[in-house]
This record gives sequence, structure tokens and C-alpha cells, in this order.
Amino acid sequence: MVANRLRKNLKRLRNWRRRNGVTCFRAYDADLPEYSAAVDCYEPDADSQSLYLHVQEYQAPANIPEETTERRLGELLSAVAEVFEAGEDRIALKTRARGRGGSKYGRLDAKEQFFAVREGGVLLEVNLFDYLDTGLFLDHRPLRLRIGRESAHKRMLNLFCYTGAASVHAAAGGAVSTTSVDLSATYLAWAGRNFARNGLESGSGAGVHARVQADVMSWLIESKESFDLIFCDPPTFSNSKRADDFDVQREHVRLLQLCMARLATDGLLLFSNNFRRFELDAAAVAGFASCEEISARTIDPDFERNPRIHRCWSLTH
Repeated sequence: MVANRLRKNLKRLRNWRRRNGVTCFRAYDADLPEYSAAVDCYEPDADSQSLYLHVQEYQAPANIPEETTERRLGELLSAVAEVFEAGEDRIALKTRARGRGGSKYGRLDAKEQFFAVREGGVLLEVNLFDYLDTGLFLDHRPLRLRIGRESAHKRMLNLFCYTGAASVHAAAGGAVSTTSVDLSATYLAWAGRNFARNGLESGSGAGVHARVQADVMSWLIESKESFDLIFCDPPTFSNSKRADDFDVQREHVRLLQLCMARLATDGLLLFSNNFRRFELDAAAVAGFASCEEISARTIDPDFERNPRIHRCWSLTH
């Protein structure tokens, strides 16, 4: 049953993937209630014959016996191996628990198995085994490609930048400068490798393509710079010894105020988050920005089953 659904999904996505050159995509997202998991495909740029699979098992409700969930997971993995003709060495399995934020997961393994995938005209580095997330949020593909198209001659700011994929797209698209801000030294180093893979120079602190290790809220308060294009994709929750606790629902109005203070007069702010119960304080935001929800335009066909994987707004002065 799962194998048949996987084949059906692959057939449905085939022409879209071919037209758009999509090499990393979601092939399955809990389509069948009994098999609650997401299956993502990653095609290494150097070897298009060797597909890697990233399987995220969603935590089962407490009333389902453990032996039942284990059996279903085994059946799902067997179906993935059969349909994609993939051995265990090419299937990364994670269990995504419900909870506040992702920082508690930390590092899961130390295989150091990094490889580059192609998205649009850029190369981006992923690691399917060592962390809960892979280094590339596939649902944000349309936003990254838009940023690449609209960045020419612009100063771009990427907040909560993670591995800097959106910044790389902006730089490759002709941005005069990019600034990538994140609290994690690990992810900023990863962003540096992404720039290097594309023949683009980046460095810590100031520069044409700058990487800045800082708490985003504090940095926005202290910064005096102006930007033409800002991408802000905060976590739902964050708790770190190096910064104040962050809650996107509680902090989003203040965050957007600070972003708009850094946005050029005719600039564009793209704000996104993946908190399922998030409610934008539209009345408060209307006091300092013109705001339009564009979520439906930022979901590609491989995420149509899960249209609330994220929500996104465009804001201007």
C-alpha cells in the first residue's frame, strides 16, 4: 500500500520536477494515516544515479501500542527501499517528536557525510544523518528561488539564516551584498561552505557577503544598516544560554518592527514561520507596514498535501 502511494506520488511529480529541474523534493507526507512519516529525496549533484532518502517519522499518539508503530515503520522503510532501490546506507531515519523548538535534539550522529545538491543555479551542502534537519528546508524552495530572481543590485539581509541557502541564491542572483545572521557558529560555518561551493567569498563580520554570529533581536536593535530585501524565517521557539528565550507568537510584532526599521524605503521584507497555530497581529502590523499573506504562492506541488508547512507574508513600507 505504501509502495503504491510512493509510486503514484513520483508519477504525479515527474513532469513538474523535469520542467523545473527539481532534484530534492518531498515524495510522501503522511499520505496514509497508518504510516505517519515524511519521505524526502536528495539527489547528489555529482552522482544523479545515487538518490538519498531522508525519512522523518512523526511521533505516534500515546494510545497506539509501541509494537504497532514499530511494525508500521518497518513496512514504510521496506517500501522506501523497494521503490527507490536504496540500501540502508542511503536511508536516513529520524523521529520528530512534538515539543517546543528543535534545539533540544542537538547532534544525532557524526558521519560527516556532506554532499552538494543543486537548486536552481546554485549548489547547496546537505547532511542527512548527523542532525535532525538536513541543512536545507525543502518547503522554502519557492522563496529562495524568488530571492535569487529579485536580488540583483540589492542589499540582502537573511535573519535566522541557518545554513545561508537564501543568501547564496541572493549572491548568485547579483546582490551587491548579503548579510547572514544566526546565533549558531556551526550553521554559519556551513553557510560559508555553501558560498565557497559556488565560488563566492564570504566572511565573518563586515564584507560583501558577511556572516554574523549574533542574537537576531539584539543585532537588529544595534544595527544602523539599511537593506533592500530582507528574509526573516524565525524558529517557533528558541532557548539558548547566549540569548533571551524567543517565542515567535509573542515576539513577532517587535521582530517585524525592528526589521522594518532596517528596510529601505522601497524595500521588501519576506517573513515566514512554521508555527502551526501562529496568528499574525494584523492590526499591530498595519501601524508600521503594508502586509500581504502570500503563503499559497510559496508552496510547491510536493508540499500541496501539507499547505501549512509554513506561512509567509510580504511587507513593505
